Amino acid sequence: MTTARATLGGGCFWCIEAAFEELDGIESVTSGYAGGHVEDPTYEQVCSGETGHAEVVQLEYDTDVLGFEDVLKVFFTVHDPTQLNRQGPDVGTQYRSIILAHDDDQREFAAAFVGELDSEYDDDVVTEVVDLETFYEAEEHHQDYYDKNPNDRYCTFHADPKIEKVREKFATKAR
Repeated sequence: MTTARATLGGGCFWCIEAAFEELDGIESVTSGYAGGHVEDPTYEQVCSGETGHAEVVQLEYDTDVLGFEDVLKVFFTVHDPTQLNRQGPDVGTQYRSIILAHDDDQREFAAAFVGELDSEYDDDVVTEVVDLETFYEAEEHHQDYYDKNPNDRYCTFHADPKIEKVREKFATKAR
């Protein structure tokens, strides 16, 4: 098995994590922070909006089952890339739409993919494509949050619809 990594932010990491965990070929999903200027930030610091970091997930996926294009298709299905510095009720730069590339090929592919998306939306796609410098793993209680808290009101209202979209639109790739 050959694996690759992708690091993506599109709102609350609990919801993005839960959606990707529905897919065959996803080996791990880790919630964390990236794209900012503060070393080893805490959740509270990131939520302040002053660290420059976004809430992100880092995926490790089996490239024999999923390609980077599949990952991006799912990512853009489970969040709105036209919302600047927000996703639904979550407002701030920490909730921005961002792809943090692990190498030149990923960056170039993601930039082209985002460029093609513009024609599919009435509003401009605001997704940033930047190089990943450092990924900081979020605190343990944020890992697998949806699985640990399936009745959490935030999760049932925001994560459940994303999970359903993945199950419906990517049924052939769902677990």
